[in-house]
Amino acid sequence: MSPDAKMIEQLVETITREVLLAIAEQEEKQKNPDGSYCVVDVANGVKVKTCFDNAGHVVSAGAERLTSTIGVIPEDVSLARMIDHTLLKPDATSAMIAQLCFEARKYHFASVCVNPTHVKLCADLLAGSDVKVCTVIGFPLGATPPEVKVFETQTALKNGATEIDMVINIGGLKAGDNELVARDIRGVVETSHAAGALTKVIIETALLTDDEKVVACLLAKEAGADFVKTSTGFSGGGATVHDVELMRRTVGPGVGVKASGGIHTFEEAEAMVAAGATRIGASAGVKIMQAVSEPKPAAAAPAAKGY
Repeated sequence: MSPDAKMIEQLVETITREVLLAIAEQEEKQKNPDGSYCVVDVANGVKVKTCFDNAGHVVSAGAERLTSTIGVIPEDVSLARMIDHTLLKPDATSAMIAQLCFEARKYHFASVCVNPTHVKLCADLLAGSDVKVCTVIGFPLGATPPEVKVFETQTALKNGATEIDMVINIGGLKAGDNELVARDIRGVVETSHAAGALTKVIIETALLTDDEKVVACLLAKEAGADFVKTSTGFSGGGATVHDVELMRRTVGPGVGVKASGGIHTFEEAEAMVAAGATRIGASAGVKIMQAVSEPKPAAAAPAAKGY
């Protein structure tokens, strides 16, 4: 039996990724007596190097174009357990948040995703359930200083958040200030992980070129983020299949990809999962799950033959 052509292509490109990474690491390898070190990653034709001092602080970060590689789409999991049931509107009331939590319990969504002011209420309402409490940091612009994002994160964790979705410094990325972006991400990741919480890094794909998306994903990966996430939903564009595929190829199989923004139907959610998403951020989670449980129309019976 001949091997599947697509499987062979993925295998070859995955091996190419690893070879390029090994070569890049060898080229950048430095023996520093002061304990400093650099981490190199390669994806989708871009190499990103981030260097740290002996205390683990970012001291420099840079990117350059190389050649193309590919990642691996993770295996399927239950759709409900992939959905972050989301309500981030500025006019959301406590009653609306309570309804969100009720729906999340009913459908066993992965989490509710709310603004920081609602974290404590959600933590109380969801106590003892399998639903996590997710909140957003530096939202929606990402333009607050790293120290402010760390403080926001600490406050959210203290109030009961167990998942943190942070927005990167988008302007810093577009200006090529990768050191700032890396430090920004790393501060939130380290704070979250110290409390046992997950971190998802929102790169705001609608505002970036493909090369910038790759750099953002690699910086997030090197900072130890658990997920990269497409969008806030507040910048004129949401998740696309193209962006999810690009992000999955970039981070490989070891980092989650969250598709968020503009996902309203089961078919749209399904397309994102097929592209490599392992989380879906959606305010239409109930509608999506109702579509999953709807009975499919029975096939029409064949017409009886006349004699």
